[in-house]
Formats: sequence, structure tokens, C-alpha cells
Amino acid sequence: MRRAQKAEEIGRILEHLYPEQPIPLDHTDPYTLLVAVMLSAQTTDKKVNEVTPDLFEKADTPEKMAELEVEEIHDLIRQIGLAPTKAKNLKRMAQQIVEDGASVRPDWEFLESLAGVGHKTASVVMAQAFGIPAFPVDTHIHRLAARWGLSNGSSVVKTERDLKSIFPEDTWNRRHLQIIYFGREHCPALRHDLEQCPICSWAATKKRKREEMSR
Repeated sequence: MRRAQKAEEIGRILEHLYPEQPIPLDHTDPYTLLVAVMLSAQTTDKKVNEVTPDLFEKADTPEKMAELEVEEIHDLIRQIGLAPTKAKNLKRMAQQIVEDGASVRPDWEFLESLAGVGHKTASVVMAQAFGIPAFPVDTHIHRLAARWGLSNGSSVVKTERDLKSIFPEDTWNRRHLQIIYFGREHCPALRHDLEQCPICSWAATKKRKREEMSR
């Protein structure tokens, strides 16, 4: 089966399983989404959602965040992985936004210039806050794209490029969320029975199945 055919069938399955795709990180606007995505690196969305209410009570705007000391921010997010670095980045990012005009703009160059904001984080904000087509690739998506033979898994950059080439642009924003949900619910990284998976069972190659199921 060609990659394009696989992508079409995978799209049908994901649309059936996840006709609605709620954003897993609690937020109220582009800025709070940006903060939540920054905090989510190497941390579960559940943990982020437990921490952000207290953080946003103190600093739900760039102006308020910029006024906090790094130590205050750290105390509010200390349960989050990499908290010391993230606290420094949150303060600097807020300062940069204030210096720019105090709002999060739908601009790739602007977003990726912010402290602690890489391409994946910028992609989530562009897609989910502004509705601009993007295909954020996290560990779930990178792993599943390789399992399904949609990309060779050589790099996140390559995976993003491959997925954008085989899924219609008007599906990107929901497709990346659907794949994340599928990965969490049906396609875990470890101890996964590819033969029983709704997608891996037919999309993964025999070689891939042998390699993963022999671990």
C-alpha cells in the first residue's frame, strides 16, 4: 500500500474515533496556551493542568508574568519537569512579548524568537490559538508516523515534512491532535501488540512488527 493510500485510510479511522479534538492543555487565550505548551515539555498534560490554575491566578498576562521574580514563578511550577529552566524562560518570554507590544502574534518568526519557544511549540500555538495550518510533531506523532510507514523516523523535521505532504492541509490542525489521542489510547510506546492495533495491524510492515514485538 502506498503512503498516500495509508494516510487516507488512517485519516478515515482517526475521524471516526475522534470526530472532536479538544485541546488537552487548559487555557483561555493564545498567551495562556503558549505558557501551557512551554510547560508541557517532558511533562504530562495532566500535570500541567494541575499547575497552571495557580500560575494563571498570579500571572495570566505577559505583563503580570514579567513582573514576577524567577523564584516566584519556579515556586508555582516546581512540580513540573525542568522547572528552573522553564521559570527563567517564562519570565524572559513575557518580557519579550511586553517589549513587542504585549500580545502573542500569529507570526512564525516572532514566536520562534521567544525564550523557550521552539518550532513545535510555535506550531501548536499557530494551529490551536489562531487556526493557521501547522503540523506540530511531538514524541507520539514521531513514533507513530514511523510505525505506520508514513516517515522513516530519521528526525522530527523529516516527520513533519512527510506528514504535511500526505495529509491535506485543511486536516493538519485536527490530525495532529487525533494522532496524539490515538497514541495515548491505542498505540503506546512499550509493550504494544501491533497485531491488535487498529492501525499498526495493517499499516506497519512485517519487519517493523517483528522488531517491536521481539523487544
